[in-house]
Amino acid sequence: MTAENIHPEFHRFLKREDKEQLLGQRGVVLWMYGLSGSGKSTIANAVERRLFEEGRFTVILDGDNLRSGLNGNLGFSDEDRRENVRRNAEVAKLFARQGVITLVSVITPRRALRDLAREVVGEDFVEVHVKASFETCARRDPKGLYAKAQRGEVTQFTGKDSGFEEPEKAEVVLDTEARSVEESAARLMEFLRSRSPLNT
Repeated sequence: MTAENIHPEFHRFLKREDKEQLLGQRGVVLWMYGLSGSGKSTIANAVERRLFEEGRFTVILDGDNLRSGLNGNLGFSDEDRRENVRRNAEVAKLFARQGVITLVSVITPRRALRDLAREVVGEDFVEVHVKASFETCARRDPKGLYAKAQRGEVTQFTGKDSGFEEPEKAEVVLDTEARSVEESAARLMEFLRSRSPLNT
């Protein structure tokens, strides 16, 4: 199938504003990234529960969950990591445009990958760096991945075999060595309110 045979139908759909009015909130993508074990998923879960208690409609796009389904055919090469981010960003964009507060939890180790996600999502994109050192994450090791990487059972492991580039333009930085999960969740909620995506 060639491009000239594809005819998007966006013009006939209900408008984004209609969905946001129905939900009483604005769509946004909180792209949470950092090393494995930094606290991305834990904080995303805490924020989602807070939003749920306020009557907000949310979705979490977790990297491991997506790799078990939508991205199940991808590995961890540079090319596959890029495609993984691109697909995740496209899905996140679809949710945000329906008025959904979307929390993405993906390692996203390279600045170029974060830039790609920002480009795909557009103005709804918020870059959230969940910060913790390799040593701290290795001590936490909630999934046992650092131990496996140390034994050579996991290759292309971010922070060991594959580098992690510190951010240059993150809108939010959550230092989980200095803040608890609850403090980090509160900080992200504070940011959401300051940005006003919770009101239509």
